[in-house]
Amino acid sequence: MGKFKRNFYCGDLRPEHEGKEVCLTGWVQTRRDLGGLIFVDLRDRSGIVQVVFNPDQKEAFETADKIRSEYVIAVKGKVCMRPKENVNSKISTGYIEVIGKELEILSIAKTPPFAIEDNVKVDESVRLKYRYLDLRRPKMQHNMIFRSKVNKAIRDFLDENGFIEIETPILTKSTPEGARDYLVPSRLNPGEFYALPQSPQLFKQILMVAGMERYYQIARCFRDEDLRADRQPEFTQLDMEMSFVDVEDVIAINEKLIKYVVEKVTGRQVEIPFPRMTYKEAMEKYGSDKPDTRFGMEMVDISDLVENVDFKVFSQAVKGGGCVKGLTIKKGGEIFSRRQIDELGEKASEFGAKGLAWINITSEGIKSPIAKFFDEATLKQIIDKLQGETGDLLVFVADTNSELVMTSLGSLRLYLGKTLNLIDKNKLNFLWVTEFPLLEYSEEEKRFVAKHHPFTSPMDEDIPLLDENPAQVRSKAYDIILNGTELGGGSIRIHDAALQEKMFKVLGFSEERARRNFGFLLQAFEYGTPPHGGIAYGLDRMIMLLLGLDSIRDCIAFPKTQNASCLMTEAPSEVDIKQLNELHIQVKK
Repeated sequence: MGKFKRNFYCGDLRPEHEGKEVCLTGWVQTRRDLGGLIFVDLRDRSGIVQVVFNPDQKEAFETADKIRSEYVIAVKGKVCMRPKENVNSKISTGYIEVIGKELEILSIAKTPPFAIEDNVKVDESVRLKYRYLDLRRPKMQHNMIFRSKVNKAIRDFLDENGFIEIETPILTKSTPEGARDYLVPSRLNPGEFYALPQSPQLFKQILMVAGMERYYQIARCFRDEDLRADRQPEFTQLDMEMSFVDVEDVIAINEKLIKYVVEKVTGRQVEIPFPRMTYKEAMEKYGSDKPDTRFGMEMVDISDLVENVDFKVFSQAVKGGGCVKGLTIKKGGEIFSRRQIDELGEKASEFGAKGLAWINITSEGIKSPIAKFFDEATLKQIIDKLQGETGDLLVFVADTNSELVMTSLGSLRLYLGKTLNLIDKNKLNFLWVTEFPLLEYSEEEKRFVAKHHPFTSPMDEDIPLLDENPAQVRSKAYDIILNGTELGGGSIRIHDAALQEKMFKVLGFSEERARRNFGFLLQAFEYGTPPHGGIAYGLDRMIMLLLGLDSIRDCIAFPKTQNASCLMTEAPSEVDIKQLNELHIQVKK
């Protein structure tokens, strides 16, 4: 840099710096030639400042005449107050400008494919292809800085609370954890493969056996699964584990962590303790294990009222072991026309429902194609139970499959919340969902599989049900939810060898298979295992929600697209045949 050694950042200059000799470096945002004066908006990570060049400084002026947008330059000059008529109160440096005396072009630039500014109208694929340009935009720089601050706040809090940051392997053993593994062939061990970790789950449990007691890691994780707005093939997880704890201990420390991080980084106040809800309650009221509680419209079960009515869609659903649930859309009868009500039914079908029944409570009485199937007393009971009033629209889903009723009506609830603008986007509604089912039955595999993972501990009082009725066993698992999105999840783990053996048996694992998949962990458990539990957060999701973004791609420096490719580097790509031969791999076309 020679004589041009930066001593101020562009965005830090203020009126109190008037008269200061400064040296600035950065990118040219814009250059304007206004008849004898050249104005340059100079940008660095901190912000933008206006630099003015006039013909009195001949050499600097002539050089300024050559620069264009995105040139990298160094400027020496003096800070001056702007004339009152030229003040720009919209930016922090808008009251001052720098009178340029010396100028050096450090790097020239081609015309970028899109403007380096916020709210630029360009397809995301172009932004990802030229990610290094996209990251220059102030909004993206703010997102990256915000992410860094979140990471620091996490580390500060956990360090103060006795946690040790420990890294775990990236090249590890393939174990059944739900999603597909990314596999890495071993050159030194032909025909054998490493797996990239879906999470540090097994290693953090081993660290508890190792006596570390309080571990954390901001860990890279990899899952070969279908992608969406809040999911990436490689993602970052805040991973934690503690020894000699129960559910209450884990929840308590994590509420304090979230409060500290959010208040430290955003300045927003967070009240603890957070509300709690069992999995059963969440599904019955909201049709989701990650309910958005920023608006009401809870589902109401009317199965007890309609078991013997003449409307067979309802009565047969209940007698078949299912249920009937309804939602109250306040003033919905005034909002939706008959055609729009039919469209709501089509939307419910998209969510899995076989149909949508409805009752419109008007000032002239009940309007509904199903009202004729109910006597007056039953109709009144249904309306009362849903707290229906004049102007309200009541909608219902019935099925012999209760889970289908809950999930389809729950999805319709979310759809209505968004389309009717019932959601306050300024709210941060944290919620714990607890007591998840330990197991779920897989029709594909014809056996029970772990809802979370095979090392999740059942509720003590439910252990006898492992033999009698595995589907009814609740677990010591918990999820932390923010505004209808799962931020993280964890559990108390099984540390008793006999209980772990029983768990494997229920899952259909032979002793040989359990040893093959998890042998190193089971062997570690034979040397004294403390009770332990933990949690893992999707750090990308957390940052996305705190920033109010629609996609985690906007808070990850170099994300992948929907088909798991990188448009900038063009990964994945074919490799040289020599590399494949070294790995003893032949590609099948």
